[in-house]
Amino acid sequence: MASSNTSWSEKNFSCPICLDVFNSPVTTACGHNFCRTCITTFWDDQVQYKCPVCNELFHTRPDLRVNTFISELVNQLGSSIQSKRVKEQPCVEPGEVLCDFCTGTQLKAVKSCLVCYTSYCHTHLEPHQRVARLKKHRLVDPMDRLEDRMCKKHDRLLELFCQTEQVCVCLYCTVTDHKSHSVVPLKEEYEVKTAHLGKIKSKVQQMIQERQRKIQDIKDTVDYSQAYADREIADGVQVVTALKRSIEKWQDEHTQTVKEKLKSTEQVAEYLIKQLEQEIEDLTNRSSEVKQLSHNEDHLQFLQTFRSLKIPPHTRDWITVEVHPPSYVGTLRRTLDQLEKTLSIEMKKLGDDAELKRVQQYEVDVTLDPDTAHPHLILSEDGKQVHDESVGKKLLENPKRFTQHLYVVTRQSFSSERFYFEVLVKDKTAWILGVARKSVHRQDFTITPENGFWIIVFNNNKLKSNDNPAVLLPLRAELQKVGVFVDYDEGLVSFYDVEAKVHIYSATGCKFREPLFPILSPGYYYGGENSAPLIISPANQTDYDHLIITQETNDQNN
Repeated sequence: MASSNTSWSEKNFSCPICLDVFNSPVTTACGHNFCRTCITTFWDDQVQYKCPVCNELFHTRPDLRVNTFISELVNQLGSSIQSKRVKEQPCVEPGEVLCDFCTGTQLKAVKSCLVCYTSYCHTHLEPHQRVARLKKHRLVDPMDRLEDRMCKKHDRLLELFCQTEQVCVCLYCTVTDHKSHSVVPLKEEYEVKTAHLGKIKSKVQQMIQERQRKIQDIKDTVDYSQAYADREIADGVQVVTALKRSIEKWQDEHTQTVKEKLKSTEQVAEYLIKQLEQEIEDLTNRSSEVKQLSHNEDHLQFLQTFRSLKIPPHTRDWITVEVHPPSYVGTLRRTLDQLEKTLSIEMKKLGDDAELKRVQQYEVDVTLDPDTAHPHLILSEDGKQVHDESVGKKLLENPKRFTQHLYVVTRQSFSSERFYFEVLVKDKTAWILGVARKSVHRQDFTITPENGFWIIVFNNNKLKSNDNPAVLLPLRAELQKVGVFVDYDEGLVSFYDVEAKVHIYSATGCKFREPLFPILSPGYYYGGENSAPLIISPANQTDYDHLIITQETNDQNN
């Protein structure tokens, strides 16, 4: 019985205009009932006021009053009617347009009205098929957000795209404001923009991947820095153990220095990683926006949204960004020097030995450049040896060639990080070793740091630096092999007696603003004296005769 009552109630308490359950029902003088909003809207567009049901004509607009009886019945039966409707209504698929007039669960719209800016299901479309005035309205396939699809100026459907002003227009716009503009159908521009969107999506993904790789590079550098720091601390502990309690204070200070440098590197890395992660987050958000938009097949909505697509987030150029591991070269030695008054020679040897082992890890393979060699110099075929012949050769002019001083530089240059090389100086009475900046004058010059030279000079059994004025360096024994280490970022150039494992000299606080070349001078040949060559040799290789034999073998093979 309840079910039949519900059916009767729904049929008899529906507005003849919207066909839905009454909402604020009112009664006309002819006795018919309507929703207040429905009958008011209906009469707003009429010249004469008549009943939509019986067509009775009213000379003046009727004064509508609420039908309290129907209102109370609707309120009592509303929940049961709504429950029954929910059970009977089919599910609406995602992406389908819903009826704007349905209350409760909305049904799928079958048509949209371009006059009413409303979408209707089969039931609520009935007045547009019955009422003469509504039949004149233009019905189209269901569309959502109808008010956004209409030209505000001409009240026509936006069907075209103006490429000149990059806006959607209606047909009337093409003969008025956009008369001379390039106009194409929405679908055509949609396809162009979709293709462009694919490129944007690919670019964003590439940027994300690049930043992810940069994060990994930074993390790898931090891991390497940690291992490097561990080795440095271990070396310090070894020295402390050898010298026991007299240097316990040094051990703490040295360890703290290393950890502070490591911490500084980690902080820089953490800062860069946070920047990269933020850029990845921004780019990921943009990728999501692009992806969401790329799946939108609604031409108009796509183009309108594409136009408002935000400018890509500002990103940093990460190609040149690097995290350099901290340099500990000289840390141990400088600390030991501070305790020189109380510590033994053995401590100095231990420190220099450990430092030499560390800098040898940065060994590079360099060869001499014949285009830069003074005309008196003779280079081996492999570019590893140089000596003075004291006889000038006729060579083609070359702006890179040294013509006034007996110098030659390597083919390889270095403009960042650290590098190390060793040179055999055995049996020589004069030589010069070091590094020079790329722009040094190749003709007449003075070999000072101000002119771009950081070298040491051996002559007349004396060793000195090229500071201005020159600094005489201690010479403990005959030098066999000299190691040269450069930390570009730290502005450090250090020289080592490889055989004795002793630090010779360091130039600190150097300002490197351009590439550096290893530079050599074998010194002049004086009638049998100083005839031995300077030889660029591998680290841990000190046998001069072995090098000569190897070189002769290579020459024969060539």
